[in-house]
This record gives sequence, structure tokens and C-alpha cells, in this order.
Amino acid sequence: MSLVDFFTPIIVQDFCSGTDFYNSQFGKIIAAYEESFPDLQDAEKKPHIALIGVEEERASVHNGGAKKSPNAVRKHFYNLYQGDYEVRMADLGNIQAGATIQDTYAALRTVVEELVKQDILPIIIGGGQDLTYAQYRGYEGLEQRVEVAVIDARFDLDQDHVENPPLNSHTYLNHIVLHQPDYLFNLSNLAYQTYLVSKESINMYDKLFFNTMRIGMMAGKLDQAEPLIRAADMVSVDIGAIRASEAPGNANANPNGLYGDEACQLARYAGMSDKCSSIGFYEYNPTFDPMGHTGSLVAQMIWCFIDGFYSRKNDTPVIPKSAYIVYRTTLENEEYEMVFVKSKKSDRWWMQVPYFGSRSVNERYHWVPCRYEDYQQAVGGDMPDLWWKTHQKLQ
Repeated sequence: MSLVDFFTPIIVQDFCSGTDFYNSQFGKIIAAYEESFPDLQDAEKKPHIALIGVEEERASVHNGGAKKSPNAVRKHFYNLYQGDYEVRMADLGNIQAGATIQDTYAALRTVVEELVKQDILPIIIGGGQDLTYAQYRGYEGLEQRVEVAVIDARFDLDQDHVENPPLNSHTYLNHIVLHQPDYLFNLSNLAYQTYLVSKESINMYDKLFFNTMRIGMMAGKLDQAEPLIRAADMVSVDIGAIRASEAPGNANANPNGLYGDEACQLARYAGMSDKCSSIGFYEYNPTFDPMGHTGSLVAQMIWCFIDGFYSRKNDTPVIPKSAYIVYRTTLENEEYEMVFVKSKKSDRWWMQVPYFGSRSVNERYHWVPCRYEDYQQAVGGDMPDLWWKTHQKLQ
């Protein structure tokens, strides 16, 4: 399938801060859709990463102006310098708002599906965070269970109309959780702020064995969030999760939230994950960003994601076994071992959660990213919460 029909071209020179780009700036490196669409088929030229803008804001609650974000981010990103690696990246241009918002969702869904099938990682610049639903739908035809990580100050759930709320940036999680066919395995909500989340929403997450991590748990301990991001197939970032003093370019900005460098580190964690195959940055609104600070931060988050991508270790367990150190422990009153492995390449940890039931002999275990502290907890006789939640979902 040719994707060119979904996109409108861009003018790269419009994003240059000087007379021309230097050789190591992204503006010189990216294969951008100006006159001709980037070649996505040639094995030697095919990009590893594709930048996508989506000019859609109709379902972005109280944040009109978010559709202007793709080109506003490009003005900063194109002037950044690549790291010490060879970048193969294309900019496919912008998906314009369709006649209806459903047309926009359908276009983004198709683009994500085609790129992921071709092993090209899409970086999406929205637009409202409701586009996360279209990003998720892009995995529907891939015949796999999907894990989603959302970086957001809120849980975008409507508890008053759980069954059939209108789709927007505050309810898209309802549509992901209730979507049929159901291919959602896990959902993690990171950096939420308790006073912005109803107790009913927290209870719903607990009932479904989803993972949550409030902003206070991450303060000074950002590595606590790394395993949850490493487990995700797709990541969605609401710029409103970053405090207003660091990222004012959002009509719903909060005084509290992540610092800019913390947001960049989370983006790098996502890039380093062997499993992550798409990421979206949503809810940036240039209307509220006259100095361009938020646009610059989003560009730097994308840079950190790319830096993480080209630092991948390709060490997801467990082949070859010689690349890992295996640790075993048994909890008191339990009949089975708990197995942990640590990668010799990256020192990252995983734990093995067995399937119980009618799974095939070729699918006996599920590997869950974890931390050394989870192993210590198991050695101390306590079952790690992440192990138990995964076990419940595998029943």
C-alpha cells in the first residue's frame, strides 16, 4: 500500500533557523516529503524511523490550537544535531484533518499499521491525545497482544459514561479498554497526580490489573518507571504531564508535573526499549507557547527517543541464554520457582511469569521487565506486585 495519499508535503527550509542547515543537523539528514515521497520499500534506503504530523484538534478538550503543533515542533527539531550514530529517518509530512474526525482516525490507523508491518517506527506529533486510540487501532491487524504506556497527569476515563462515552482526549482510554476485538494485554499510566484522578478510576485500574505510578513515586527515582515503559509496544505522551513552568504550551497545563529533563529521560527509556514500535506526543498547543519553550522541549524529547532507539541492546530475553545471568528463588508456601534474568549487555532485569491453563507448550512463559528491587523482594519472601498482576492477566 502506498501511503503518499494520506499526507501533505512540508517545506523544510521553513524550519531552518539560519540560511541553511549544517551537515549534522536533522534538517540535512531527514528524507522529507517535499516534492517526492520518501522511499519506504528499498531495503538499503528504508528508514528506521518515520516522523508523522497529525493536524487534528476537534476532540482535544479545551485545547483548540493543538493542530498547529507538528510544524511548530519541526522548527525546533530540524535544528538539533544528531548523536554519534547513523540516522535513517524520514519525515512523511502531515495528515490533515479529514472531513470528519473518523476520517482522521482511519488515516492514522492505516499509516501506523503499515509502518509497523514494515518495521518502521512512527513518531507521531499530534494533535489531541484522542489520536492515541487511532495509534492503538493500528495494531489491530498485527495479530498480537498489545501493551500500552501512557504518560499523563490524569486517567483519561469517563466514569459517568463508562460504556459509551463520546471519543475525545479525556475519554479515549474507555474506547481502548472496551474495544472489540480485545487485544489489549496491559495498560500503564505514569506520572499521574492523585488529586486529578477519581478513586473510581483507580479502582478500575486495580480491578483490571493495570499498572499505575503517581508522580510522587517517580520524584528522584525515575528508574522506577523504566520497566513499565520497557514493557510497552506503544507509548502516548500528554504534554500536560509536564509542569506549566517547563511546558506552558498547553491550555490544560498544571503547576505540578514532570520536569523537562525527566520527560526527556522517559522518552529515552521508550527509545531504548526493544519492544516499543510507536510513540505519540500529543496536546502541545503553540497558541500558548509564544517563546517556543514547549515546542523546543517536545523536539528534545523526540531527540532523546531517537538517541535511545540507536542505543538499543536487542537483549529482550532469552536468546542466547549465555547472554543472561539466571537467578531463581522460591517463595514460602509456593510450589514453583520464581525465575529472574539479568542481561549482561545492559544490566536490565526481567522476571518469568508462567502461564497456567490451556496455553500451548510453545508459550509457557511471559517475560516481564522488572528491576533488581523486584528480585530482592522475592528473595525476601514477598511476591512482587508486578509479577502478581501479570499472573492474574494470564489466567
